[in-house]
Amino acid sequence: MVYLLGLGDQLVATSHECDFPPEVVRKPRATRSVLHNGMDSGEIDRLVRERRQAGLPLYELDFDVWHQAAPDLVITQKLCDVCAVSFDNVARAVALLEPPPKILTLEPQSLEDIFANLRAVGAATGAGVRAEAVVGALAARVRHVRDRAPGTTLKVLCLEWLDPPFCAGHWLPQLVSYAGGVDGLGRPAADSVRVEWETIRQYDPAVIVVMCCGFGIPRTLEDLAKLRNHEVWRNLRAVRNGSVFVADGNHHFSRPGPRLVDSLEIMAGILHPAVFPQFAGKQFVRCA
Repeated sequence: MVYLLGLGDQLVATSHECDFPPEVVRKPRATRSVLHNGMDSGEIDRLVRERRQAGLPLYELDFDVWHQAAPDLVITQKLCDVCAVSFDNVARAVALLEPPPKILTLEPQSLEDIFANLRAVGAATGAGVRAEAVVGALAARVRHVRDRAPGTTLKVLCLEWLDPPFCAGHWLPQLVSYAGGVDGLGRPAADSVRVEWETIRQYDPAVIVVMCCGFGIPRTLEDLAKLRNHEVWRNLRAVRNGSVFVADGNHHFSRPGPRLVDSLEIMAGILHPAVFPQFAGKQFVRCA
């Protein structure tokens, strides 16, 4: 969002998760995760639940970086304490700085909220004119998909995690709807939650799209392979018909930023490739 508004040179530090555009990885990292590479999905889920129950954070702040960066504005979120540093921890860090920077908190639940966030960042940074131009271009792409998507009742299941399975939340059901499908287990404008395999069996979707939160396509495919012999999974209509797709949750679907418009186009290419041939086969994998 910051780079899209032409503010990359003014960015003094980032979170450990920030990796787009590529040049952002050269910025100082102001946060770090307690999770380590190599943990499988079940281990991650257990650790997250244990630390949350104990009131322990999943992310730590590097106060040396905060003091050296001396920001005037901190852009943060209250949307999810599992995916990013909690607002309370950010507020405590800001209180230690002198003078304390302003805090801009973003809590988007939809594409329209993303556009409002862009305008808010633009207003806070003097890039309001640029923000309006960016929003206009993104909104036109959304209209292109919505105007052409078939008005179908295609049953779609989006999974944000596989061990255990989590249904889609926040903006994901909206993306499915705009792209011409219905995610009957999704939770619009609400947190993703664990869903039982029996519930998935009864829903029996025609299309399954897997976009594990924080994972790219290769890692998600590793987790998906573990379900090959799962009784419910292998008997689902979408699995039997080869209508299971894997997308990049890390770079697209999990992140509440402008690239959610890319995610909408990816979803349109998955659900209706004949209608959207320009998006078909791009940035997703179909699993036989």
